[in-house]
This record gives sequence, C-alpha cells and structure tokens, in this order.
Amino acid sequence: MKRFFLGVATVAGLFLASSQAWSADKLLNASYDVGRELFVQVNKAFVAGHPGVTVDQSHAGTSAQARAIAEGLGADVVTFNQVTDVDFLVKKGLVSADWQKDFPNNASPFYSLPSFLVRAGNPKHIKDWNDLVRDDVQVIFPNPKTSGNARYTYLAATAYAKEVFKGDDTKVNAFITKLFNNVPIFDTGGRAATTTFVQREIGDVLITFESETRGIRKEYGDDKFEQVTPSVSLLAEFPVAIVDKVADQHGTRDLARTYLDFLYTPEGQDILAQNGNRVRDAAVAAKYKADFPEVRLLTVENVFGGWDKIQKEHFAAGGLLDQAYGSR
Repeated sequence: MKRFFLGVATVAGLFLASSQAWSADKLLNASYDVGRELFVQVNKAFVAGHPGVTVDQSHAGTSAQARAIAEGLGADVVTFNQVTDVDFLVKKGLVSADWQKDFPNNASPFYSLPSFLVRAGNPKHIKDWNDLVRDDVQVIFPNPKTSGNARYTYLAATAYAKEVFKGDDTKVNAFITKLFNNVPIFDTGGRAATTTFVQREIGDVLITFESETRGIRKEYGDDKFEQVTPSVSLLAEFPVAIVDKVADQHGTRDLARTYLDFLYTPEGQDILAQNGNRVRDAAVAAKYKADFPEVRLLTVENVFGGWDKIQKEHFAAGGLLDQAYGSR
C-alpha cells in the first residue's frame, strides 16, 4: 500500500507551500505522476551531499503540472516525461526557449518506453499491441489529455498501427478508436491508473512506463504480475528544465542547476537505473543491462515528424487525439 500514498499532496497544499518564504537552499521539483518513489531516493542522495538543502516534490500528470505552474505553482525545476509540457512553459514565458541546450542529451538524463503489465499467468495471453483491441480485453492507462505517460501510450500504439497498416490512416484511426473503447476508466494520472489496475483489480493489462511496471513487480512479486515488453514501442524521453522565472524570483538558479546536474552523475544515474529507468551513462547502463529486455524503439521524429507536428496534428483542440477520445 505504501507505494500509492507516498508523497501525496493536494494541489491546494502545494500552492500554499509555494506562496511561503523561499530561500536559495530550497527547491520545489514538479514531476510526473509515477515518479514519486524515484525522487524520494534522488532527493535523499542529493541532500546528503548538500547539507542544509531542502527539496520538496509535487507529482501529477505533467500536462496538469505545467498548467499549475503557469497558474502560480512555484516550481523551481521540472522533471517531466514529455517535451511538449516543457514547451508549454516556454510559451508562457517561464522557461527559456533553448532549455534543451542547458543539459546533455537534449536535457533528458534518462528514458523509458510504454510497456505492459498483466496479471500472473497472463490469462488473456497478451503479447503485443494488437491484443489490446480484442473484444475480451480491458486496457488501463490514464487520460492522454492530462497525462504525458498516456500520451506516450497513445503515440506508441499509433506508431505500431502505422507500421501494421502501412500508413493507412483510416485503419490506424479505427485501431486507436477500438483501443480507447477498451479502456473502462480514464484516470487523470499514471499513478491513479496503477491503483485502478493493482488495487481495484480492474482491467486485464496496464500500460505505463517500463519503470512503473518493474516497480510494481518488485513490490508485489512475480506471483501477482508479469511484465510484457511489446515487439515495438516508442522512446519516451524525460526532459528536465529550470523554471527560469521562478528560480530567479526565489534566488535558486544555481541550486536548481546543481540539482538537475546530479541526475547525470554516476550516482544519480545509478539511482535512476535501480528504479527501472534506462540511463545515458554507458558504464551504469552496462551494469544494469540484464534488467532491460531488448526492444525496437521508434522515435517521435522518425514516425511523426517531431513534437511540433505532433502537437498540431494530434494534441491540438479537435486533433486526432480528440477525435479518438470523443469516439468513446
């Protein structure tokens, strides 16, 4: 049970905290919904090396987090799971336009992919994306309108369908519509979707980041759940950025940079890998290679033409996501 209640805070409480006096030794990191346990460990290690520093956390779907920051949530840094949510903050004048140049690997210290979690024994014999549109399968993932996690699921499923149907848009759209129709509940974030699947025992398969599927198996055991890696998935980068306007107001810019730099250090990369994330550091990646199944990863650039095009065609009002979601 501890997994699902660790670090939970209401948005109202976080806004209250952000309105209190800040100092140069205190940070607020606004992060993605299923990163709670990871950043408890990251923050503990970082603070151990920086006595007197405090790092507070806020977790929710990153699209919701981005809107909250635009509305006044005083986050000094963001550790998101979708580039478009950082770009939203750029458009709001909160993050610099060249934020991806501030840190290595386009400001993405680690990456993951949409993966499947099924119940022990895999009773529905779910192996790949095509199994998710069967009439006898219920699929659990959060609402793509509020969750970056779910947007990657939507894009990965779309990429798979584009390959299978050789770019036939009519068949691709029908595939995605059927997938959405097989989702009985759209939770707002990845952790709520995990709770629906694990605790409420709704659905036959959970789609979430590989790190989350590994964490659930680690906590509950292989006798409860099994991880299924599909034949193909989508590279999910986890962008980080300093919220320039907030950090400058709080006087925390130097600390914010040091904190995000820590994610790239061998110690930080080791913590990330221990928590089921695929990392950039070659030595750390080699150390944990056996923990990560081989998978063919597609990219948003190769399949969709990049995030700007995705935003216009899929995520804008009335776009392809709205059409699939509205068809439920």
